Amino acid sequence: MLLVIDQKIEGEVRERMLVSYYRYSAARSSADSNLDDICKLLRSTGYSNQPGAKRPVNYPDSYFQRVPISSTFISMVIGRLRSDDIYNQVSAYPLPEHRSTALANQAAMLYVCLFFSPSILHTQQAKMREIVDKYFPDNWVISIYMGITVNLVEAWEPYKAAKTALNYTLDSANIKEQATRYAASLESQRPQVQQLLKEGFLREEIILDNIPKLLNCLRDCNVAIRWLMLHSAESAYDLNNKRLRQIKDQVLNDSKYNPKVLFQLLLDTAQFEFTLKEMFKQMLSEKQLKWESYKKEGSERMTELAEVFSGVKPLTRVEKNENLQAWFREISKQIESLNYEDSTAAGRKTVQLIQALVEVQEFHQLESNLQVCQFLADTRKFLHQMIRTINIKEEVLITMQIIGDLSYAWQIIDSFTAIMQESIRVNPSMVTKLRATFLKLASALDLPLLRINQANSADLLSVSQFYSGELVAYVRKVLQIIPESMFTSLAKIIKLQIHDIIEVPTRLDKDKLKDYSQLGARYEVAKLTHDISIFTEGILMMKTTLVGIIKVDPKQLLEDGIRKELVKRVAFALHKGLTFNSKVKPSELMPKLKEMAATMDGFYRSFEYIQDYVSIYGLKIWQEEVSRIINYNVEQECNCFLRTKIQDWQSVHQSTHIPIPKFVPVDESATFIGRLCREILRITDPKATCYIDQLNTWYDLKSHQEVTNNRLFSEIQNTLGTFGLNGLDRLLCFMIVKELQNFLMTLQRSILRDKAVVDVLRTLLAAVNPIQGIVANANKVYANAVAKSQKIWGSYLEAIMKVGQMQILRQQIANELNYSCKFDSKHLAAALENLNKSLLADIEAHYQDPTLPYPKEDNTLLYEITAYLEAAGIHNPLNKIYITTKRLPYFPFINFLFVIAQLPKLQYSKNQGMTCRKAADPVDWLPLMLGMLTLLKQFHSRYTQQFLALIGQFIRSVMDQCTSQKIPDMPSDVVGALMFLEDYVKYTKLSRKVVEAHVPSFIFDEFRTVL
Repeated sequence: MLLVIDQKIEGEVRERMLVSYYRYSAARSSADSNLDDICKLLRSTGYSNQPGAKRPVNYPDSYFQRVPISSTFISMVIGRLRSDDIYNQVSAYPLPEHRSTALANQAAMLYVCLFFSPSILHTQQAKMREIVDKYFPDNWVISIYMGITVNLVEAWEPYKAAKTALNYTLDSANIKEQATRYAASLESQRPQVQQLLKEGFLREEIILDNIPKLLNCLRDCNVAIRWLMLHSAESAYDLNNKRLRQIKDQVLNDSKYNPKVLFQLLLDTAQFEFTLKEMFKQMLSEKQLKWESYKKEGSERMTELAEVFSGVKPLTRVEKNENLQAWFREISKQIESLNYEDSTAAGRKTVQLIQALVEVQEFHQLESNLQVCQFLADTRKFLHQMIRTINIKEEVLITMQIIGDLSYAWQIIDSFTAIMQESIRVNPSMVTKLRATFLKLASALDLPLLRINQANSADLLSVSQFYSGELVAYVRKVLQIIPESMFTSLAKIIKLQIHDIIEVPTRLDKDKLKDYSQLGARYEVAKLTHDISIFTEGILMMKTTLVGIIKVDPKQLLEDGIRKELVKRVAFALHKGLTFNSKVKPSELMPKLKEMAATMDGFYRSFEYIQDYVSIYGLKIWQEEVSRIINYNVEQECNCFLRTKIQDWQSVHQSTHIPIPKFVPVDESATFIGRLCREILRITDPKATCYIDQLNTWYDLKSHQEVTNNRLFSEIQNTLGTFGLNGLDRLLCFMIVKELQNFLMTLQRSILRDKAVVDVLRTLLAAVNPIQGIVANANKVYANAVAKSQKIWGSYLEAIMKVGQMQILRQQIANELNYSCKFDSKHLAAALENLNKSLLADIEAHYQDPTLPYPKEDNTLLYEITAYLEAAGIHNPLNKIYITTKRLPYFPFINFLFVIAQLPKLQYSKNQGMTCRKAADPVDWLPLMLGMLTLLKQFHSRYTQQFLALIGQFIRSVMDQCTSQKIPDMPSDVVGALMFLEDYVKYTKLSRKVVEAHVPSFIFDEFRTVL
């Protein structure tokens, strides 16, 4: 455990973990805590598992001596490990050349225990020689636990006695002998195992007659695989060490090491082992039934023979013979009396009965009668089968389990992943053999679970869950080549379908038929489709398998693999495709969206095409995965607006089996959705463009060219679907919130603390009171107030227009979502609209009569329906409350002053409404108007009332002054103010009476006719 801890968690990290644990668990850090001992044991050793890192002095003996253990106890443990076969493994490996494999587990224990008594390693040469001769005469790379390999050459380098003892094993002649022996074994075993695996070769009789031979074959294969895998593993040799490099090169050269051949033998052995185990289990489960049926058959044959010799049965011309009749009856009874429970006695007795039946045939000249001979032969056959059947013992399965252990390859197997994947790509049916290999690897789970199980520990489930999960993850990793290969073929199919194959028209001339047939391209598509279906067949041949304690369903595995590959490719396409260069004129937005839409359509069409050949729900997978990718990216993008970020492991959209890849940001945005949103905001910037509401179009302020229009949102719908538009909407919400928060912070910290501005506001407040009245000398009062507060309006205007611009975009998105919802799923749209109306009616009714029902606080109905309504575009962004606010002094006056300060920059045009007067001083009317409306919406409606009253008073006062001075034209500022009120009513969907309370209705009705 200590060695594994040091290898997996670096010393510095361990120390930080202990410190943080101590800090955050105050209750446990009391006086009776053993934390000091834990810190002493686990503090850093200086060891690092980085390649090329130097080993600390006296490591690991000084590490093990941190907690003192009785030296007598250590010497007794080492003594037992040196001399005895503690785990009784030798019985499973009777051959002397397999001794070191049989004792491998014990050797690993001894290797670790020797560090508790370093004096043996340093000075006691005799003991070390004995240990090496018994455990390491032909191996120097050992597996100590779950595939963690150790090279003794390196590990025992600092210890004189150990190093000297090991030199005999590392003699180049010995290395050569071992390497050539195992290479020869590999060569001889391969054809043998392949012969055994031929269809129909392994039958019940062959297995029962050749159990020892089959087990010997398994032993030889497994021992050869083990030695070659361990001694050729990259992880076992530090290539910076010259001696290790030489030993490795010699092993590879002398054994003519070929990883593909070794892997092939591993596959065949695993398959052979699996088949043999399954057949043996079947035979074992049917053992008693078969034995009883053979016994019954034999006994009945003897009874029938006895009746034949009674002379009564007119079978054939057999003379009556009472002696034989009695003898056969006796034999029948003897067979009947055989006891299944006492297998040894039954076996002996059966042999004697066979012998007696042979003798009776010879002594009584029964050969002359063929039927009697046949009966005797049949009975002998049944008795032989009984002996065979009684010899089916569970010990054989246990021996096979011991021999087939692959725990040493838990980590090394990863180096064969590329070979596995390549072989699957070439021959997908290879998956069936791989299944046997994975099950063989699952036997490694017995090692960590054995003692936990014996101790009846509650950790059994969690540990088995962990290792089974690791193995299933590895199975997924290997089999991921199938979806990868499928998608490679798919890409070719897409290319052929889009670029090469021409759509056949509904009517065409007979002589053009050949041109449209395009046999070459169609044959290529058919061939690629066939390849894909072969891959699918390959993985589905694997059957449902229990890997450890996790059930692996190949259909699910295939679907997950396809999802993973789809997510990887779509996420990469979106990341690459939606990157914009802000310096390029005109913007790259529309061309890139069109390009992206074509790419997504290609994925979609190919997925639709392939679903029947692969037997999956293509549309369901497509919608689930694309929505997951987009929602995950929106979530990551919105993280920069949140104090508590949503980490990957907390995200509902992220998954361990089908991870959404994260890409390095290319600009200030974290993801493609942020880049798209910021590019839209950049090209529709109110300082550079003018938005004409009647046309839903943005025009450039200087060149008056069209920049973009509402087709942009249809294009986003085509590219990213409803999820993309919805995600964009969510991101804009976050941006609006951020903008409003920053704006209010500026307002409170700088504007309301500026003494000069507060004085201006006080003066204005005194001048306009009462608001219902008319301001005397209006032009001068308002002009003074505007002039004195001019410096604060720059940032104010920018913030308001940004909010307004985002609100326009949100309206456009809602409009596009609603349109597509009514078009694509009219029933959903109608149901949502009706539900929304009825809910609102119920809530209004409740406020009028509180006895009527209302959704309780714990009822999530309103929250859930909002998500649906926003996705279907059935909402009005202008009515949304984005932030919570406090009371602010002078708030309506500041906003009123701000609006009248902006009016001189605008002019009224009959065709376009309110537009910017000078391109050098840009103000866009609608963003200004909607920004103001949104800001006021965040506060109590009392502020809005005051604000509207101030604007009404402004119109009345200026008009009054014009009338008294007999100025015939209506001042442009008054026109602007009237337009503001008119638009305010229009966008808030309020009644005109709200405004007519402050401005006489005739002015409202007539002001356009005067212009």
